[in-house]
Amino acid sequence: MVTATDVLAAYDRLTEGRKRFLRIDELCARGADEFPQLLPSRRDLESEAVRAQRDKKGLERQQGEFLAQVMADPAAGAHLCHAMLLPHPKTSSFQAEFEKKGDIRFNGARLQRQDKAAVLTMSNPRFLNAEDETTLEGMEIAVDLALLDPKTEVCVLRGAPVEHPKYAGKRLFGAGINLTHLYQGKIRYLWYLIRDFGFVNKFYRGVAFPEASPEVKSVEKLWIAAVEGFAIGGHCQILLTMDYTIAAEDAYLTLPARKEGIVPGAANLRLTRFVGDRLARQAVMAERRFDCASPEGRMICDETVPAGEMDSAVERIVERLTGSGVVSAAGNRRSFRAAEEPLDVFRRYMAVYAREQAYCHLSPALIANLEKNWNAATRRA
Repeated sequence: MVTATDVLAAYDRLTEGRKRFLRIDELCARGADEFPQLLPSRRDLESEAVRAQRDKKGLERQQGEFLAQVMADPAAGAHLCHAMLLPHPKTSSFQAEFEKKGDIRFNGARLQRQDKAAVLTMSNPRFLNAEDETTLEGMEIAVDLALLDPKTEVCVLRGAPVEHPKYAGKRLFGAGINLTHLYQGKIRYLWYLIRDFGFVNKFYRGVAFPEASPEVKSVEKLWIAAVEGFAIGGHCQILLTMDYTIAAEDAYLTLPARKEGIVPGAANLRLTRFVGDRLARQAVMAERRFDCASPEGRMICDETVPAGEMDSAVERIVERLTGSGVVSAAGNRRSFRAAEEPLDVFRRYMAVYAREQAYCHLSPALIANLEKNWNAATRRA
C-alpha cells in the first residue's frame, strides 16, 4: 500500500528537497521513472493514450492519488503550486517576437497589443472555442506573455469568431472542455491539473518568481473579460478569476459538469463568493443557467451591454482602469486574495480535486453521460 510518507519522500527526492521546481507533467514523468510503484510508466501511458475513453484501463488514477498526497502536504503542495505559477518553459522563446511585433498566434490563442491592453483571444473555431489538448500550451504561454509584456497595463480576454453553422462568424467566449475529444480519449487526466494550476491560476495570481512566494511577489495585471454568446463549463470557471467582466445582454453562463460527469475545476471553490452557497450548488449540481442580464448573472458580470457594443465597452473599461495609472492594481488584487483565497486554501481544495477528478475522468458514468447528453458516439473529431 502506497502511503503519504512514500509520496512525500519521492517528491522530496525528485525536487532535491524542494530546491528544484517541476511542473506537474514533468513531476509525474520523472516520478514514473524513479518510483514505478507510485506512478504509471511512460510506455503504459502511451498505450493508454490511444484508447477511447471507455476502453482506458484507469492507470491515471495513480497520478491522481499521487498528486492528491502531494497537495495535501502544506510544504510540498505549496511548492508544486509555486512551480506551476512560474512562466511556462517555452515562454521565454517567444518574448522577443511579441515584444517586437505585438501580435503572436498559438494553437488556441492569439495575443495582440492594443494600446494599453494585451488582448488575448481564445480560438478553437471548429469546436466553439472549446478547450482541449491542442489549446492548453498555447493558452498558458499567451497568458505569460500578456502578463510579462512591459508595454501594456491591463489584459483583455475574449473569444474568437467560430465556424459552427449556428453561430458562423459570431464571437463566442467558449464552450468549455471539448466533449468530443473527451469521449474519444484524447484528453488525459493531467490536462485538468495543468490547466487549473497553470493558466487559470495565473489569471488569478499572476506569474511567479522562483525566489519568492507567489503570495508576496508576482507579475500581475487586471483582467477584463468580454463575454459574447456564452461561457460554458471551463469558460465560466475562468470568469471567476477575472477582475471585471462585461457581458453581452443576450449571453449566458452554465456549469454543466454534472451532465458531463466531472468536477468543474475550481468553480466549487470560487463560485460561492459570487452567488452564495445555494445558487452555486444549483449551478453545479442542478444545471442552473445564469443569464448575464439577470440579477443572478450580474453577481458574476459587472455590466451588460448590447451585443453590438462590446468593442466600445471594452475600450471604455480599459481607459477607466488605466486612466489614473495601475500602480496599486497588484497590491489590491493580493489584498483581496489574502481574504478570499490564500494559496493554502487553493492547495487544500486541489488536494481533494486531484483525487476526485481522476476517478470522475475514468468513470463509466462519464461515458454514459456523454452518450446521453452529448450524443458523443455520433460526433466526429
